[in-house]
Amino acid sequence: MSPLAYDIVGDVHGCADELRDLLGVLGYHLRKSSLTPPSGRQLIFVGDLVNRGPDTAGVLELVMRAADAGHARAVMGNHDRKLLRALDGQRVNASGPVAPSLRQFERRPAAFRAQVTEFLNDLPPRLELDGGRVVVVHAGDLPHAPDAERREYNIAGRKTGRRDALGLAERHDWVTPYCEQALVVYGHTPVPEPQQRGRTLNLDTGCVYGGQLTALRYPEMELSSVPARRAYATGKRWRVLSALEGAESEE
Repeated sequence: MSPLAYDIVGDVHGCADELRDLLGVLGYHLRKSSLTPPSGRQLIFVGDLVNRGPDTAGVLELVMRAADAGHARAVMGNHDRKLLRALDGQRVNASGPVAPSLRQFERRPAAFRAQVTEFLNDLPPRLELDGGRVVVVHAGDLPHAPDAERREYNIAGRKTGRRDALGLAERHDWVTPYCEQALVVYGHTPVPEPQQRGRTLNLDTGCVYGGQLTALRYPEMELSSVPARRAYATGKRWRVLSALEGAESEE
């Protein structure tokens, strides 16, 4: 039987403890790396399960077991693809976000890498839920673009080559012109609080940077968040946005 309701989770980035915290808040029962969902619910992940955080292997183990049991699905994020390429033999920057994830795998059985490779390779660029009323992607959506272009945009978005008002690399704005009826739930661009604009909702609340891990309960349209236990990584975009958020709260 198809699930009647979903819990859509933002970018996890290897934050296994916070994922377990959030699942507990949502009513999932966890035992080691297996879980039992509330009746009629399924977990959906917006991609970037991996990299930057302290326990990419633990996150993948939990999510893969849940997916095998039919309790979870996920879409491909740009970091998931980076890790997949590294597992397939692509050269890795030793100081980049993928290398620590690979080192974590060294403490796992040899078969674990093969299982992760198969899991990541099968991730779709987007999921349609509730008869197409909800579209889940990682970076954004261009619903009328050619298939290959849309797929790439779903996974990684696009940069314009310019700098934005904050001095950061400007990301192509797909949200402003988006005028479809489907609600697009996504991540990729960290924001201090969940950000709804029109029929789009950004759930990446920067857990790995010390923010929160957030989920949307659908169809209830309720948001649940848990705080990061600490900051595991730094990012210029997150620092700037957090500073602006703090300045506004003091006014």
